[in-house]
Amino acid sequence: MEAFWISLVVIFVAELGDKSQLMAMTFATRFKPWPVLAGITLATTVVHLVSVGLGGLAGDLLPTTAITVVAGLAFLGFAVWTLRGDELTEEEAGKARRTARSALIAVTVAFFLAELGDKTMLATITLATQHDWVGTWIGSTVGMVAADALAIVVGRMLGKHLPERIIRYGAAAAFAVFGVALLVEPLFA
Repeated sequence: MEAFWISLVVIFVAELGDKSQLMAMTFATRFKPWPVLAGITLATTVVHLVSVGLGGLAGDLLPTTAITVVAGLAFLGFAVWTLRGDELTEEEAGKARRTARSALIAVTVAFFLAELGDKTMLATITLATQHDWVGTWIGSTVGMVAADALAIVVGRMLGKHLPERIIRYGAAAAFAVFGVALLVEPLFA
């Protein structure tokens, strides 16, 4: 139980102000909260399971530079997609489930790529070298999802009070900044 609580607190605090928390807020301005939270939960569960596995074996196995570059390119793609905008036809407007599925896929992929090699992944690997892997996995996952759930609430509030055009440009800018930051990160590592 100690591994759970330590991991929950460490990862929750590490996630505050992190790029993935800002991504959660950005996605929440565009999509309904449940697909966003589900996507974050799926990606986090998988990434943190990999993290504790690596922590149990060795922390040096991931080619973080290549993963960071792929994630950076993906974020630039999300920026372009966001700027392009999504116009719903009458037929598409009636298919809310399909939109939720698309949001779930987009959020899951974005978070999965963003978290690979991220500080919360590295923190989870480190915690798993010192604590029980199951407690570390569950605690780190819950901590990250809780921090990102706060960002979703803020994103939803912003989405209700800002014009759609401002949200689209802001979201595209945020994705572009994340993408560029990820592409530049290996140069300073």
